[in-house]
Amino acid sequence: MSFSARVQHWKAFLAPKLHRVVEFLISQGIALAGNLLFGLLCVRLLPIPEYAKYVVVYGVLGTLSLLIDVGFSQSLLPLIGSRIDDSRLIADYVASLRQLAHWLYFAIAPAAIVVYPFLVRRQHWSAPTVAGMIAILLVSAWFSRISGAYGAVLIVRRDRKPWYRAQIISSLGALTLLGVAWEVHILNGFCAMLINVAGVVYVAATYFFRARHLLGVHGVASADKRRAIVHFTAPNLPNAIFYALQGQVSLLLITIFGHTTAVASVGALTRLGQIFTLFTLMAPLLIEPYFARLPRERLKRNYLGLFAVEALGCGAITALAYFFPGMFLWILGHKYSGLHYEVFLMMAASSIGYLYSILWVVHNACRFVYWWNSVSIITLTLVIQALFIWRGNLSTIRGVLTMNLCTMSAILAVMIVTGIFGFTFGPRRIVETAANTTEAPCA
Repeated sequence: MSFSARVQHWKAFLAPKLHRVVEFLISQGIALAGNLLFGLLCVRLLPIPEYAKYVVVYGVLGTLSLLIDVGFSQSLLPLIGSRIDDSRLIADYVASLRQLAHWLYFAIAPAAIVVYPFLVRRQHWSAPTVAGMIAILLVSAWFSRISGAYGAVLIVRRDRKPWYRAQIISSLGALTLLGVAWEVHILNGFCAMLINVAGVVYVAATYFFRARHLLGVHGVASADKRRAIVHFTAPNLPNAIFYALQGQVSLLLITIFGHTTAVASVGALTRLGQIFTLFTLMAPLLIEPYFARLPRERLKRNYLGLFAVEALGCGAITALAYFFPGMFLWILGHKYSGLHYEVFLMMAASSIGYLYSILWVVHNACRFVYWWNSVSIITLTLVIQALFIWRGNLSTIRGVLTMNLCTMSAILAVMIVTGIFGFTFGPRRIVETAANTTEAPCA
C-alpha cells in the first residue's frame, strides 16, 4: 500500500471517530461545565448546614438511582447488537426494562422511606425537613429511571444530538434558575434541590418523547425479554447493587458517624472528583459501542492502548493534587481551605474509580462478565471496610477518604484480573431466545 493510500485509509478510519469525540466534548462539555459550575456555586453560596442537606439528598439519590436500574439499561446495547434498526425488537426490550424498573422502584422506595431518617439521625434535622428530603428523593429517582430506560434508546439508535441537547438545556437552565434564586434571596438547600428536580424531569420527558418518536411502535414486555435482560446482567447484579452503596460510601459513613461540617466537607471534595465525569459519560456513548463492534483480533491492542492512555492521565491529575492542593482548594473557597491532604486522597480515589468504570464498560461491551468478578469485589470491599470500621476513625474526613482509596485500589485490581481472564478464556455466552440468537462482534 502506497503512502498516500495509507494516509487516506487512516483519514477514513479516524475522521468519523474524531468527529464523534469532538461533538461529545463540545456538547457534553457544555452540559458538564454547567453542572460543575452549579455544584461549585452551591458549595460557595450555601451555608455549611444547608449544603450538608443538599449533599446528603443527592448522595443518597445516586445510590437509589443505581439500585432501581442495577445495570439493566446498560444491557440494551449488547442484547440488540447490530440490529439497531429493528424498532420492534428495541421497543420490546425497553418495555421489558421498564417493567423490571417498576418492580424495583416499588420494592426499594418503601425501604428508602424507612432508612433515610436513620441515616441522618445524628444531624438533628426536623421531621418536616427530613420528610421533604425523602419526597425529593422519590420523585427524582422515578424520573431518573425514565431517563435511564429511554436515554438508552437514543444511544442505541445513535441519536446523539437530542441526547446532548437535553443535557445542555437542563444544565444551563438549572444554572440560570440558581442565579435568579440567589438574586432574589431565596436560595437555600431545598431551593437548590428543587432546581435539580426540575432538570431531572425535563431530561426524562425529553428522552421519553424522543425515544417514542424514533421507535414509532409501542413495545410489549415479555417474560422472554425479561429473562434475557436478567440473564445477561445477573453476574453483574451483586456488583451493581454493591457499587450503588459503595459509590457513596464516604458520604454515607460520614453522615452516620460524623457531624454536619464533615458531611459538607466530604460533599465539597466530591465536587472536585467530578472532573472525571465528562470522560465517564463518554464511556457508554462512545467507548462501549466501539468495543461492542470491534473484531476479536483487534480487541486486545485497543484495550491495552485505552487503559494506558487513561492511566497516564489519571496519574497526572493525582500528582497535581498531591503537589499543588491549593489549586484545587481555591475552587471550593475559603470555607474548605484547610483540606490539603484530603484533596489528594479524594483525587487519587476518584482517578482509580474512573479507571475501574472504564474497564467495567469495556468488559460489559465484550461480555467479560463473570460471577466470580462480583463476588471478589464484594468480598474485598467488605473486608477492607470492616477493618476500617473496626480499627479506623470514620468520624473524620481523612479516615473515610483513606478507606475509600484502599477500596478503590482493590476493586481496580479485580477488574484488571477480569480483563486478563476474559482474553484468556473468552466472553460469557448470553441466553438464546427466539429474538436474540447472535453473538457480539467481539466474541
